[in-house]
Amino acid sequence: MNMLEWNALDAEAQCRALTRPVQAVAAQTRETVAALIAQVRAAGDDALRQISARFDGIAPESFEVSEAEFAAAELAVPAELRIAMQQAAARITTYHRAGMATPYAVETAPGVSCEKMIRPIGRVGLYVPAGSAPLPSTALMLGVPACLAGCREVVLCTPPRKDGSADPAVLVAARLTGVHRVFKIGGAQAIAAMAYGTGSVPACDKLFGPGNSFVTEAKQQVAQTGAAAIDMPAGPSEVLVIADAGANPVFVAADLLSQAEHGPDSQVLLLSDDAALITAVAVEVERQVAALEREDIARQALASSRLIRVESIQQAFTISNRYAPEHLILALREPRHWLEQVEAAGSVFLGDYTPEALGDYCSGTNHVLPTAGAARAYSGVSVASFQNQISVQAASAEGIAAIGPCALTLARAEGLGAHANAVAVRLEAAS
Repeated sequence: MNMLEWNALDAEAQCRALTRPVQAVAAQTRETVAALIAQVRAAGDDALRQISARFDGIAPESFEVSEAEFAAAELAVPAELRIAMQQAAARITTYHRAGMATPYAVETAPGVSCEKMIRPIGRVGLYVPAGSAPLPSTALMLGVPACLAGCREVVLCTPPRKDGSADPAVLVAARLTGVHRVFKIGGAQAIAAMAYGTGSVPACDKLFGPGNSFVTEAKQQVAQTGAAAIDMPAGPSEVLVIADAGANPVFVAADLLSQAEHGPDSQVLLLSDDAALITAVAVEVERQVAALEREDIARQALASSRLIRVESIQQAFTISNRYAPEHLILALREPRHWLEQVEAAGSVFLGDYTPEALGDYCSGTNHVLPTAGAARAYSGVSVASFQNQISVQAASAEGIAAIGPCALTLARAEGLGAHANAVAVRLEAAS
């Protein structure tokens, strides 16, 4: 990892220090993804087979997971893992149910009522990564709020394994949350299939889920064409740790590596005002990474990661808000005291005993979060992400008489005569 002195960098160098690795290959990624989407739109399932053969080494006759495959998955998943997934699902349900929006109605003037009603999105598509590591936890994070929202149909795509099967734990997690159909398709092609539909895969109204830079780019491209809405840009994983002199370097290093092992395009940052801590973390990262099964992947991510000494913890928050991390860990002595300084982050983890991994799995919060700086304007997945909030209004004769003149004035000021007339004819009838 590169060790930097923030105040010794000029503006350009500071910008480079906060640049995500995927931004360097964005143009090439866009072109590749556009070609894959066009191929799927043109040839449907045949294109999916060709692309699957190219990237996954298999060309299945059927992409959809059968009942027999679900049954086999149930037998393959150890009881301990099943129990852990059930416990995690229960906490995720508790957290998300507590934050559900509720309908309301209010009278804004005599004879005028305004309401909000909530309806589930009809058909949603979930993407669960499984490229270098299957993520049944993501099936829980997406399936639980979709279930709470009451979506009519929930479709899930996940990359196939080398033998053409889906990961058993992903299938069990999908069934735990009531997902209706699962397809063994990965990458940008899965996003294209769920957005535009193929012979096998139904077109979905909105797509959800994290993925690599290709998946994220595919989501953005299909959203731009209006084929399907998306939850947010949720690409390569990232974490930023703000630590003071009292932080435990073993913990900090472990947190950095927990995100670095996600993929070579992940990024991890440490901001601290204590040079001794930074040095200790650097030593500890090297010690711990050597023991990881995914050492090669983690080392690739570490090459684009930073250990940055700042002048003060306050300055660290200024930098963090500029970076807008997916995950923000506050390894501080009084972390809650600093919480009000957080302006942009996907999810925050307070104190020494709250590793990011808890949020990934079982604390109850959602781990599908905005990345690449999108946390400045996007929030993580919630039940509301799977719902439409529809406004309703009703005016009686008394109501149009009360607020119609206001509408007339505004319509005439904007030069919209038909708008004004639609109100005026009613005012005349109500008088």
